Amino acid sequence: MIIENDTVKIDPELILGSDGRNILHKYISDIPSHIKGADRVGFLMGYALSMNPKDKFYLAEILNNLLKVMINKEASDIELGGYGSFGQVWFRIYGKKEPMVELPRFSNDEAALIILSVLNEKQIRVLEEVRNLDFSYSFEYINYFYSDKTSENVELRLRGDAFFDVDCLAMNMRSIIPELRTLEQLEYPPKVIKVLSYNYIKQGLVLITGVTGTGKSTTLDAIIEWHNRNSNAHIITIASPLEYVHKSKGCMIRQREVGRDVRSFHEGVVQALRQDLDIMVIGEMRDQATILSALEVTDTGHKVFSTLHTSSAVESIDRIIAEVNEIEQERVRIRLADILTAVISQKLVPGLDGKLVLAKEILVANQSIRAAIKNNNTSEIYMMINAGTSEGMITMEQDLKMLYLSKKISLEIALQYANNKELFKQIIGASL
Repeated sequence: MIIENDTVKIDPELILGSDGRNILHKYISDIPSHIKGADRVGFLMGYALSMNPKDKFYLAEILNNLLKVMINKEASDIELGGYGSFGQVWFRIYGKKEPMVELPRFSNDEAALIILSVLNEKQIRVLEEVRNLDFSYSFEYINYFYSDKTSENVELRLRGDAFFDVDCLAMNMRSIIPELRTLEQLEYPPKVIKVLSYNYIKQGLVLITGVTGTGKSTTLDAIIEWHNRNSNAHIITIASPLEYVHKSKGCMIRQREVGRDVRSFHEGVVQALRQDLDIMVIGEMRDQATILSALEVTDTGHKVFSTLHTSSAVESIDRIIAEVNEIEQERVRIRLADILTAVISQKLVPGLDGKLVLAKEILVANQSIRAAIKNNNTSEIYMMINAGTSEGMITMEQDLKMLYLSKKISLEIALQYANNKELFKQIIGASL
């Protein structure tokens, strides 16, 4: 790979390195021909566990070279290996997933060995047993592409997920932005930032929601860094995997990765109560145990930020209640009404400039919303958000309308991403 005028001229042989293809062939050719499917991956796992460090280094460099191309193309994700890739490397660039025909092709065995080369023994054992592995990955990269145009080495971090696809090993990696976006850059209004602030509200639950790939982690990191610049507090984060690594400034920030620093979200949350915390950041409320633990931490007088995979504020409230046993739901509904501070639901929407634009729905829990949650009338909350602009609230449809009127997105895209399409047509005054 040659860097020239801020672009990458791709040479497949440089991607592979001087010995890359030979090393791949050396290990793969030793697998007996009658070994098929997932059993071949088992053989490759054995090779990865006993591979000499030099070979492992060369194979990891192949992945690093692919990641350098990914960064230069401003892609958010890379896909490698598995039946579905058809031997190609795929990138997601500004929301569009596409194969990179200029990059080398890799057989399923080759891709599996490259993936395994960046995992340690414990991770390989987990992958073998669970058939899936979430992990973080970092490597040193010469920074040619940022605004200062220097060639300083920087450590880039990525979030990885290794999994099986038709008995073949595959992997997705998502880049973690090395320079944080601020809440102001994400266009959060001052009233909402005030609600999020530990300086203003010392306790309560704030949810950042959205489907996969909508920037929830980016917003969480922006919230952490806002406090790091503007507060004095102890922040403990539990993540799977750990993405951006914060440096303590005004706040002491402890970051724990599930599987490395702590066994589970639930255990991390419980342990944090004995660690003199002020602010708890839970990467995801993914099960009943974590949800109940998060409510307990909030009940004890702490501020908690977490995420959910939901597409609207109302759905987020209903989802938390539905995730717990039926016998617990009434109690959780009342507790949630008492401690909920805000719900921010996000979408990344294709913009007219070809890039992605953040659209968001913001709920700020006032007395009317708390009463609606307690009385199991969550269907009324949408109109309360709609009428709550003076408190910083906005519905997804209102925000999409603003993005359209400011010529950031098209009308067709705004309608496509609206949660309530008929209502969006009414507020935009269009017959689509």
